[in-house]
Amino acid sequence: MAMLEAEGDPEFMTSLARGLAVLRCFADEQKPMTIAQASRLTGLSRPAVKRCLHTLSRLGYAAQDGTQYSLRPKALALGYAYLSSSTFAMRAQPLLDTLRDELHESCSVGVIEEDEVYYVARAEISRIMSIALRVGSRLPLYCTSMGRVLLAAQDRADQVAYLRRTELVARTARTCVDRSLLLDILHRVAEEGYAIVDQELEQGLVSVAVPVIARGRVVGALNMGAQAARVPIVELRTRYLPALRRSARELGTTGLG
Repeated sequence: MAMLEAEGDPEFMTSLARGLAVLRCFADEQKPMTIAQASRLTGLSRPAVKRCLHTLSRLGYAAQDGTQYSLRPKALALGYAYLSSSTFAMRAQPLLDTLRDELHESCSVGVIEEDEVYYVARAEISRIMSIALRVGSRLPLYCTSMGRVLLAAQDRADQVAYLRRTELVARTARTCVDRSLLLDILHRVAEEGYAIVDQELEQGLVSVAVPVIARGRVVGALNMGAQAARVPIVELRTRYLPALRRSARELGTTGLG
């Protein structure tokens, strides 16, 4: 998509964009891949993918084992370049650690990027989801508490445009995939200043999120997730929400990077 949008831009480096697309597909799959698999995931031709992987291997970012390619530890430097240079991410982590120890639940901070929630900091008490969440993980906006908080901060026109271009998949029997209802939900989230998701992303998981506001604008979201069998929805509001709001205010005051 981005490469198509950049057509006609004389400053745009298509070769760099292709290399980054190949790198990103490793994060999506989280396993070694063949040239054919990477080609299918990126939409690039096999010769283009082969050149990208050859270059990444020569530079030490990837390794080849027969027909399989995998990333090498050197690739970590690319992700940590953001973490080490972002005041927001660095400030968020110790706050999340403190909040996790106070609430005894997993807490995260995310930002909106390319129609997804990107996790930039996380403090985990135990694994409560079937998928592993870590810094760099991405989740949908429409069915997550952080995603709804971030969407609620956008203009109505932007919300409508997002819902039109997004495939709304029912992740569970509870997932709201009705665009009109989602717009109503986002309006309520904007008015109330928080979002609660009850087993819409994954069965058995509930979460509550609040916006992180700095200099008058929403720069991220902070959430807490827990097992539905252990934490009732009313407790999300009465016990956890005040603590999240306190931490979000502190992060918004000191953590803008």
